[in-house]
Amino acid sequence: MHSPWRVRRYNAFMNTDPHVSRFESLIKQGRIHDDMNFNEKVWALTVRIPRGSVATYGAIAHRLGSKAYRAVGNALNRNPYAPQVPCHRVVGSDGKLTGFAGGLRKKAALLREEGVEVRGDKVDVTAHAVKL
Repeated sequence: MHSPWRVRRYNAFMNTDPHVSRFESLIKQGRIHDDMNFNEKVWALTVRIPRGSVATYGAIAHRLGSKAYRAVGNALNRNPYAPQVPCHRVVGSDGKLTGFAGGLRKKAALLREEGVEVRGDKVDVTAHAVKL
């Protein structure tokens, strides 16, 4: 009998496990491959956001040649690689904290821990945004 880990790796290699990508190592390095799907590309870009910085859903969509900022949020909601893929560093275009599986208080706490100033439910995007 094979271990669950081994089965999961095999399924990932065969691209049959929806929770693990065959591009996992590239995603965690912030590298994009042409054969990645949209979600995988979103995750790879999100890894590039350094501590103490944020990016917007729209900026990630724009970097991928899309206007689908909601699809970016949907991809981050399905992020299987947290905390290596720091989805808490992605905010609305106006700096508003939105959509975090751990709750918005947790998102704010993580950002503050990294040195991002959070006022109410917003961050100053002009002060903390990073160009992807």
